[in-house]
Amino acid sequence: MGGTLLVETAGPATTVQDLGRPGAAALGVGPSGALDRGALRLANRLVGNPEGRAALEVVLGPFAAVPDVDLWIAVTGAWGAITVDGRPVDGHRAVRVAAGSRLELGAATHGLRYVLAVRGGFDGPQLLGSRSTDTLAGLGPAPVVGGDRLVVLPTPRRRVPPLDIAPWTRPEAGERLIRVSPGPRRNWFDAGSLQRLVEQSWSVTADADRIGMRLDGTPLERLDPGRELPSEGMVAGAVQVPPSGLPTILAADHPVTGGYPVIAVVRAADRDLLAQLRPGQRLRFSTG
Repeated sequence: MGGTLLVETAGPATTVQDLGRPGAAALGVGPSGALDRGALRLANRLVGNPEGRAALEVVLGPFAAVPDVDLWIAVTGAWGAITVDGRPVDGHRAVRVAAGSRLELGAATHGLRYVLAVRGGFDGPQLLGSRSTDTLAGLGPAPVVGGDRLVVLPTPRRRVPPLDIAPWTRPEAGERLIRVSPGPRRNWFDAGSLQRLVEQSWSVTADADRIGMRLDGTPLERLDPGRELPSEGMVAGAVQVPPSGLPTILAADHPVTGGYPVIAVVRAADRDLLAQLRPGQRLRFSTG
């Protein structure tokens, strides 16, 4: 049995996300998908779904919704108050929400992006095998707003795992260490710029979303500031350096090509950490 979830409050940005549509760059389609992929996989496992089922990515909150059938849900990623009809419930565990009950996620106190999974997963049109919303290309479902009624797929045959609560650590509020590999255009920068990239602490600006994250710090300098780079393929995690010298880290909804030199690339294992960084939070790169 499926059902629907009536969204009453969607917060500043809520989208439907699964594991995305990788491998379609030749068609001009970016990967999209959940920014915190580990949180998506865990939330789905907690309610007995395959790891790639579509869930909601809720930025900061608040968020409120009411199901018309009994639902199992799990909330992972960001940390904040979670209630059902005003009663506090835990994140990182499967919780049964009765039909007509009001599920609320308060404003996140740690991290930035909640992942809300429901048993069965959310339905919606598929493009190249994914239900993910691509905010840059306008592909997939429209961003979720108050008044939307989201369709839930039928319950899978597998049982809800008998876990009390999954191991978790709430996202850290201090400086985060982000590991990078050398980029394909690092030879466009002098040795001092490469050193400044990894030795200084960068601040996340308010200009950060599913497309990319701009950083603030001491600018990096190109060897030849007047030289232009023809557009070339881009990947999630690429650290581009525009003429300002202030890096931008490309996220899941990034354009498939770009003309700014890439000095480094965030390692795949650390991209989930970027999803939970808040504006004003600091990060430091490491090549170790």
